[in-house]
Amino acid sequence: MTTPTLSSLTECIAPQLAAVDRLFHGELSGDLACVNTLVKHVSRFRGKMLRPCLVLLSAKAASPEANLSEVHVTLATVVEMVHMATLVHDDVLDDAELRRKGATINHLKGNEAAVLLGDYLISHSYHLCSSLDSQFAARQIARTTNTVCEGELLQIDNRNNIDLDEQTYLQIITRKTASLCATCCLLGAKYAGASDAVASRLELYGLSLGTAFQIQDDILDIVGDADTVGKTLGIDVEKGKMTLPMIHFMRTAPIEHRQLLRSLLLSHDVDKLERIRNLILPSKSIQYARDRARQLVDRARSTLVDLPDSDAKRTLDTMAEFVVSRPM
Repeated sequence: MTTPTLSSLTECIAPQLAAVDRLFHGELSGDLACVNTLVKHVSRFRGKMLRPCLVLLSAKAASPEANLSEVHVTLATVVEMVHMATLVHDDVLDDAELRRKGATINHLKGNEAAVLLGDYLISHSYHLCSSLDSQFAARQIARTTNTVCEGELLQIDNRNNIDLDEQTYLQIITRKTASLCATCCLLGAKYAGASDAVASRLELYGLSLGTAFQIQDDILDIVGDADTVGKTLGIDVEKGKMTLPMIHFMRTAPIEHRQLLRSLLLSHDVDKLERIRNLILPSKSIQYARDRARQLVDRARSTLVDLPDSDAKRTLDTMAEFVVSRPM
């Protein structure tokens, strides 16, 4: 069975996604060529536009008969700007050189330009969000960006903590990744007139989906192929970030294997990623992480059960499955 692409799943919101693309470029187009060049380059990172899709699909799933408004296009553009800012800043934190098979901003122009571009994207997102009559979205976006930063700071505080527990790991990824996905779904539903109960269910969908997405990303960082995934791999290992496969391995592997992983993580061996991959792959730790992601996907799908049948609901259901079937 052929795995569908995200673009093939989102035909029901194609006009709105096109409008998001126009608004994104229109808002960020200025009178300085150097800034426009950086914005054009970072636009290559946008890929699947997952977060705008979550805003638009949640709106249509919550109220299938309602027409998506300019407000939803604005909200979808805002979350895309916030997400792009986090990617640019993440690449600085990780010293990453490759994203979507292209050079990162920090690799191309240095950390100073990358930090300022990330700030530029964040400030534009708030400027655009403030154009809405209601301040609910602005406050929710601000709260979420705070949460994302808290997640990153918690992760930095636990760098090289080889004894990191699974609960703290889940707290990190829930804050730094899943919180924005949850907000996308909440805003889409709320601005479509959904009840608090429906909006909460879709918010949980986004939270579950985003957590599963990050676990899968962390699996790919160890066992993925850089050409297929399209970004620098092995960053978690290089930066001392303990992810779920390694956490499980340190909890369950024979003591001599745990000692070897500990020594590899603390070493400066140029081949340590390959050695860690070869150490973990025969264990049950990759499968454990996949199973955990699968549980979260199942929880995400369960939140949709009581929603009325619609193309958007079916797309959200399939998208959840898509998260754990991404190519390695």
